[in-house]
Amino acid sequence: MSGPLDLEPRRGQDDTLALRLAVPKRPAPPREPAGPVTLGLTPPGADGYDEAVSELAAELADRVGPAVHPYEVAALLEADGLSADTIRRRYGHPDIFSLAAALYERVPRTFPEPPPAADPWRPDHLRCLLRGVLFALPALAYLLTAPLWRPGQHAAALVTAGVLSWAWGQALGHRAYLRMAAGRREAARTLLRGAPLGAALATAAAAIPAQGSPVIWAAAAQSLYLAAAGVLLVLGREPLLLAALAPLAAGAAALPWWEPGPALRTGAVVTALAATAAAAGRALRTEYAGQGAAGEGAGPPLLRSLPYGLFGLAAALLVLLAGRREPYAVIVLTVSMGPAEWLLYRYRGLSAAALGASATPAAFRLRSAGVLTLCLLGYALPLLPAALFTGAGPATLPLLAATLWTALLLQAFEVAWPPALICLAAAGTAGALTLSGPLPGPPVLPLCCAGAALCLTGCALRLLGRPAAHA
Repeated sequence: MSGPLDLEPRRGQDDTLALRLAVPKRPAPPREPAGPVTLGLTPPGADGYDEAVSELAAELADRVGPAVHPYEVAALLEADGLSADTIRRRYGHPDIFSLAAALYERVPRTFPEPPPAADPWRPDHLRCLLRGVLFALPALAYLLTAPLWRPGQHAAALVTAGVLSWAWGQALGHRAYLRMAAGRREAARTLLRGAPLGAALATAAAAIPAQGSPVIWAAAAQSLYLAAAGVLLVLGREPLLLAALAPLAAGAAALPWWEPGPALRTGAVVTALAATAAAAGRALRTEYAGQGAAGEGAGPPLLRSLPYGLFGLAAALLVLLAGRREPYAVIVLTVSMGPAEWLLYRYRGLSAAALGASATPAAFRLRSAGVLTLCLLGYALPLLPAALFTGAGPATLPLLAATLWTALLLQAFEVAWPPALICLAAAGTAGALTLSGPLPGPPVLPLCCAGAALCLTGCALRLLGRPAAHA
């Protein structure tokens, strides 16, 4: 190295620290009065710094574009760890706010749509399908034991126990779901107390029409199964219930080719019942032992679950009235409960999407009506060919399905009393007219279900067409 170090700024060159090496001599321009010595600071508009700022703007364009104020860009730079020394030395700006303002000016404003949020109501397709199968499989027990009992004499006791078990199960299931908020152990405790009590009450009610006949044992077995199956369904143990019902499925599958005899027929049913009860007991023990200390307090009032029990009673009566004339259609309705549950989830997901796409309450109400119509028709219309295939009338099954699905939809939004009262009115009217017989039997139930479905649909449009119901 030769020659002195020139530390004074020179005119026409960048104000940077430079080393003057041996170069051909040229006449030096006239010097201006020397100012203070500066090391590396230049105005922000210099070419070298402009290039660095432009590179930074291109690198951060997707993050700077949505900003609505330079302060947002400053916060972004600070979050990236850009120090004050780096801002002065690399980009030629005195502070972070000056650099943020430059970036804000260079990057055009862009406001991309946010990515679609995950649907919180996305249904579990396999689980819904499995539940529909599980609702129908217990009917194989009646097929296996058909030669062992007389429907004319024994049906009253079984029907009484079944209707009461259905109503009790609806109320108990609702209360268990409420207690789930305090922990699964609390839900297990509710089921442990309520399920045996419900089975005992249903058996006691069946003892009246049984009049001391051995059918009381069949009613007790039916009540015990419904109580145990309800425990497994509430706790989400559908695979266990399917495994417990395997003996029923195996026995029924062998009937077209082989007569098993009374002992094997009874044995398949008893084995399935014992397996279901054991699975329920195991599930309760697992939940009760594995979730820590139980919550304190008595929980929600019992009256809160009353309308769900009344709806269960009304639904059981409506299905019973339909089964008197169209038993195979009732089997189709039972299997369809799985798709019905799937559509309940889809309604909530589509309603949430409609809420995000609507700018006014009126627009959401219109979209909500479209979603309700789509789901209701998507459930009821496929049942029309199924009803015709089973030899049932074209009106009863779709109208009954629409009534039950709309009532379940309202209950899913904690609207409990209107569906309970409307369904009770429909069941009571249809039952009274059918038993008294002043009108021809077949059109009574479809007319009552049509009236109930219209009332329930009106309630759903009015109550669920508000954005607050889906917020």
